[in-house]
Amino acid sequence: MPRMSIPQMSFAKVYPLLVQKAERKGRTKDEVDQLVFWLTGYDAAGLQAQLEADATYEQFFSSAPKLNPNRALITGKICGVDVAAIEDPVEQNARYLDKLVDELARGRAMEKILRS
Repeated sequence: MPRMSIPQMSFAKVYPLLVQKAERKGRTKDEVDQLVFWLTGYDAAGLQAQLEADATYEQFFSSAPKLNPNRALITGKICGVDVAAIEDPVEQNARYLDKLVDELARGRAMEKILRS
């Protein structure tokens, strides 16, 4: 079966996996939500609406109220790819979110994850 491109992937199907990744390491859904809110500008109601609409990553990020300008401070590799080198903005934002959740799961302090 061919792999689906990240922009066309369902955010609603990936979101629970991000939460599970964090919870396996003793973190919480609320902390994952805080990362989503920081990155996208969504609030709880906006996030829930996107999940209920089964938005793709492309729809999720294009509808985001305000993408955080500090997301460019997120560096490193995810799945062997340098997040700063990703050219597609939707894929880059999806990888930023994945990188944030990875940092959360590794026990990094929220203030450092959010580049405060």
